[in-house]
Amino acid sequence: MKFPIHACIFMIAMATTSEGAPRKFKYDDSRVPDISLPDPLKDVADAASWPARRAEILAMFEDRMFGKAPAFDKKAIKVTREIADKKFLNDTAILSQPLLHFAGCKVQLMIARPANPTGTVPAFLGYNFRGNHTVHEDPAIAIAGGWVPRAKNNKATEAQRGLSGSRWDIKEIIKRGYALVTVYCGDVDPDFHDKFQNGVHAAYGTPDAGQWGTIAAWAWGLSRILDHLENEPAIDAGRVVVMGHSRLGKTSLWAGASDPRFALVISNNSGCGGAALSKRRFGETVQRINSSFPHWFCGNFKNYNNKEDKMPFDQHMMLALVAPRPLYVASAEKDLWADPHGEFLAAKGADPVYRFLGTDGLPAGSMPAIDEPVHGRIGYHIRSGKHDVTPYDWKQYLAFADKHLKKSSK
Repeated sequence: MKFPIHACIFMIAMATTSEGAPRKFKYDDSRVPDISLPDPLKDVADAASWPARRAEILAMFEDRMFGKAPAFDKKAIKVTREIADKKFLNDTAILSQPLLHFAGCKVQLMIARPANPTGTVPAFLGYNFRGNHTVHEDPAIAIAGGWVPRAKNNKATEAQRGLSGSRWDIKEIIKRGYALVTVYCGDVDPDFHDKFQNGVHAAYGTPDAGQWGTIAAWAWGLSRILDHLENEPAIDAGRVVVMGHSRLGKTSLWAGASDPRFALVISNNSGCGGAALSKRRFGETVQRINSSFPHWFCGNFKNYNNKEDKMPFDQHMMLALVAPRPLYVASAEKDLWADPHGEFLAAKGADPVYRFLGTDGLPAGSMPAIDEPVHGRIGYHIRSGKHDVTPYDWKQYLAFADKHLKKSSK
């Protein structure tokens, strides 16, 4: 079965947006403008020259898209354990819920780890959208405090327990010998345009046009959580996979690009500002994302509203910042708003950097068929279905992690 966008047939469809709401939008791959992607290996003569080029690309994304996050001393993180550890998942796992205090925030972790490991275990780390209690129905999981989206009076309730459980294949994660670490993103920074008055932004002042937006703040928060995991005796902090879906997929990519301690990076349906090439102007565009979510990126990114052709970078270069660490990009057939073809092309655009650095990169020259994943140093799949995280996705991520993060202990 061929990928349907390749037919280049003009259509008007009800798309599932990168935020879950259906919108009427035009999609036509034949109307994508002719684009010339900047070369991530420009002026790079050998592997020894790559770190300087990498620093140049990273600074470009900081200055013109995400904003630069502040430095942080990991010793400033304070940890309290107000909830006792307990057995979880029919005694196959241990549930821990340390509370991190940093930058004026209280960040509640949910750590589910195998009950009887043979040593320290690798972990998947990712944000959730509405609170740890939505990840699983266990009544011991702390309910999110503060502002939460799509809830009465923006307050989390007992009724939301397990609401997003289908997106977190915890049973299989534990069975395969991994821990799951998840955090409500709003504990770090609330997802609304508050003019940067709340969350970690409040501790650092109101940003100017070049300073960090919410996605950079979330990514910075993931690095602070990794700081803490370095002190969790059951977790191998050298084998932490950062994973995210949709806007949180944009976040996981930026976290992996900006913090090389993450051992493996996964983007699930991240779309514009994530894995999809912006210059294609397909589905969600730079202008649309900056208008709908003006708090996500730095002010300088608005300079490219309807001017993607002027961008001296694109998302393939951000993916290249992960090299040579393993990277996985996933798309969904019906998630046209996130431009699956553009996500694949960005992964393909990062491939030369991986190969230049001595790895095998993306083992596909053209878009693979639906539900036929490819796993090199860069992994990719487009699955049937819509904008979501499914057990099929987790099956690929676990297999990919098994391939690249073989069991070892500290």
